[in-house]
Amino acid sequence: MLQFEHVSKRYPDGTLAVDDLDLTVAEGEIVTLVGPSGCGKTTTMRMVNRLEEPTSGRILLNGEDIAGLDPVRLRRRIGYVIQQVGLFPHRTVLDNTATVLVLLGERRAAARRRAAELLDLVGLDPTTYGGRYPDQLSGGQRQRVGVARALAADPPVLLMDEPFGAVDPVVRERLQNEFLRLQSEMRKTVLFVTHDIEEAVRLGDRMAVFGQGRVEQFDTPAAVLGAPASDYVASFVGSDRGLKRLSVTPVEPGDIEVPPVVRLTDTMAAAAAGMREAGARWAVVLDTDDGLHGWVPLPDGAGKAPDGPVSAHARRMEAWLPLGASLKQAFATMLQYDAGWIAVLDPDDGDRFVGVLTPTGLHEALRRSVGADARAVDRADVTLDTVASLR
Repeated sequence: MLQFEHVSKRYPDGTLAVDDLDLTVAEGEIVTLVGPSGCGKTTTMRMVNRLEEPTSGRILLNGEDIAGLDPVRLRRRIGYVIQQVGLFPHRTVLDNTATVLVLLGERRAAARRRAAELLDLVGLDPTTYGGRYPDQLSGGQRQRVGVARALAADPPVLLMDEPFGAVDPVVRERLQNEFLRLQSEMRKTVLFVTHDIEEAVRLGDRMAVFGQGRVEQFDTPAAVLGAPASDYVASFVGSDRGLKRLSVTPVEPGDIEVPPVVRLTDTMAAAAAGMREAGARWAVVLDTDDGLHGWVPLPDGAGKAPDGPVSAHARRMEAWLPLGASLKQAFATMLQYDAGWIAVLDPDDGDRFVGVLTPTGLHEALRRSVGADARAVDRADVTLDTVASLR
């Protein structure tokens, strides 16, 4: 979709902003460009819509050299979202959103109808916000309008330059969530500039870590965090890169343990016998539809179990998450509920209970993920060394 072939940018004063860049962004992919200030990431982005012209090399959009395209028409094919948003203060939110469509020759009424659809798509009710002016919106709301406007002409490529950098952390996380939701529906090809490694890791399908004008590593966030290509990359992503990697490592079936399982209608005597046979101190309780209800502890002592069905003794289970959720979500859930384990449900099978994730399982999942990237194999093929195995 978007290719940089030996692209360099040197300014008249001799400053080399971008040095021999080779980079390919696949269709429907988010590539985050991350690095310190002055490293060339914004210059790289601005060359895509010809706000900057490369000194050498070429940039291809769908196989076509953009140097031969009319810059104005090119920019109307590319969505552009910046940190300052750039809304026209004298125009309403609806008219701001419809701007590009009107410039492309669409009738005003049709452009406004499409603008209303886009505002709704980014979570702004057009009947509430469409008639307001930019200074009547919060910073987060203005950013949403900026995204809606960039999407108005249905561009194949979206350029985003620090789009969420001017809002507080809570709003920033909400905007990131909204952007990921939109991307799951629209599958745009996105070049996303940020100086925030956490944001680059969270949003990018792949990330390019810039040094001074050069890409030091271009890979998936998990690979960059697990196997930095150089001391520079390791230093930039931080010594806590193992913790950052939790956010891009999903819970997989191989990470899950299967504990004893009982039903609400089982007797406590049968449940206790099953737990003792398995050497377990607790069992997961499922309802009549095999949905997660909670858990039940093994009765104290070796004497007679309490009378009655499991339903009379079961405890509710709030600590759960879907299969495929990140290890970061799993860790946060454990901490939130002070849980020694969390239930894992399969959202593709009616939230069927599939097992539990323990702190040990979470740690081993992270280690297997790092090992898989280092050895270029699947996580399931990684054998972990443990204290017991080294004796």
